[in-house]
Amino acid sequence: MAKKNQSSVQETAAAEVPPKKPNPILDFVRKRWLWIVLALGLVAFLATRGLPAPAASSSYQTEAVSRGPLIATIGATGTVRAQQSAVLSWGTSGKVAEVNVQLGQAVGADEVLAELSLSSLPQNVILAHLDFQTAEDNLALEVAEASKALAEAQKRVEDTRRALNNLANPARTVDINQAYANLVLAQDQLDKARDAYEPYANRPEDNLERAHYLLRFSEAQQHYDAALRTYNAYSGTSSDTNIAVAQGDLDVALAQLEIAQRAYDNALQAADPDFTSPAEARLAAAQASRDLARILAPFDGVITHAHPLVGDLVNAGAAAFQVDDLSSLLADVEVSEVDINRVQVGQNVTLTFDAAPDREYHGTVREVALAGTTVSGVVNFRIVVELKDADEYVRPAMTAAVNIVVSELDDVLLVPNRAVRLLDGNRVVYVLRNGNLQAVRVTLGASSDAHSEVLDGDIAVGDQVVLNPPSSLFELSGPPSGGMFGGN
Repeated sequence: MAKKNQSSVQETAAAEVPPKKPNPILDFVRKRWLWIVLALGLVAFLATRGLPAPAASSSYQTEAVSRGPLIATIGATGTVRAQQSAVLSWGTSGKVAEVNVQLGQAVGADEVLAELSLSSLPQNVILAHLDFQTAEDNLALEVAEASKALAEAQKRVEDTRRALNNLANPARTVDINQAYANLVLAQDQLDKARDAYEPYANRPEDNLERAHYLLRFSEAQQHYDAALRTYNAYSGTSSDTNIAVAQGDLDVALAQLEIAQRAYDNALQAADPDFTSPAEARLAAAQASRDLARILAPFDGVITHAHPLVGDLVNAGAAAFQVDDLSSLLADVEVSEVDINRVQVGQNVTLTFDAAPDREYHGTVREVALAGTTVSGVVNFRIVVELKDADEYVRPAMTAAVNIVVSELDDVLLVPNRAVRLLDGNRVVYVLRNGNLQAVRVTLGASSDAHSEVLDGDIAVGDQVVLNPPSSLFELSGPPSGGMFGGN
């Protein structure tokens, strides 16, 4: 009975002890470590023995290693500008009186594009304009007077030479009546010239009107003397003395002709824009002041911006026009410091524009900057590209996609850039051999957008390189890096 009771107590106690509950956290940790150990073992096995290509290996994208030409380029962006460009501003304030051009119009150097009303200009500019007109008129008068004096001196030489010949040849038939009529006419012209000169005789010697009438009086006197000598010769009063006098007159006339020729040449030279004398310097200063009221084209080009309208009130310094020489376009291109040492003057360039997607343009490297600029920690160097075949679709300020051809190679071993990866700091490609993927270290040279030159590595023409190897093969060494352009 006691045993029965003891057994009953034990059963009751056993029934009161609850069973052990499972620990989900501990189970998860144990399973996690198991999977980690299995994964590490698999990676170690695959790294030493190669990865067997599964039945789904057809999902790999491959490309054969090949030989062929390679055009290595550097890609960049650039901005188009005209080789010559000028923003033209007003030199003074005033009211616009004339606008002679419009947007898009071709203009020539020194063409007047617009002009201010003379009456609206500041007083000093108006006075300069009047000074210019006066100086220009004086120069023109000097040339005209010198030309007239030269012609008259030439005529005096002819007359005195003719008179001398008549005196030296008394046997020839002479129309005395004609000679007398010429003498009377010369006397009349002399009297009129004297009467015209007398009111100005007492004026200063540098007075223009006095000089003008004195010159006419002197010329009339010479004409009279020549007519008198001719009449005397024709009337038989010739003598050795008369011949000597006539010879002297001819010598004087020749000397006067030389003086008149020199004066005429000097007047022409003073009117030449390339000649500088005190008078011409004053004229140039007046012209510069006058030109403040005008806008002139500085070179041959096209009007790309036009602001003024007739009647506008403008201030000094206000922009009026922009002129660009669209016949010669350049592109300013920013090249990374990594690539700048591969760029040289004369290299060929291709350019494309979003505004002309179906067209490709060509050019050459014209300038390479020796110093770079830093923006947000990035160092770039500016190069200048000269466009060779730009057309009406290419305009200043457009953005160009630029490819600079830095080298052209023939018959080199090529791998696609998409196949290149980075493993433990080395460039590798994964080659499919005997159903396994093998990582092959390669040394790369020049590259294009699609392919790179292989300088060293255990690969040959025909090897199939994988373009999309499993990321598990290289993710422990960092993220994949495709499209490498040179390196180890």
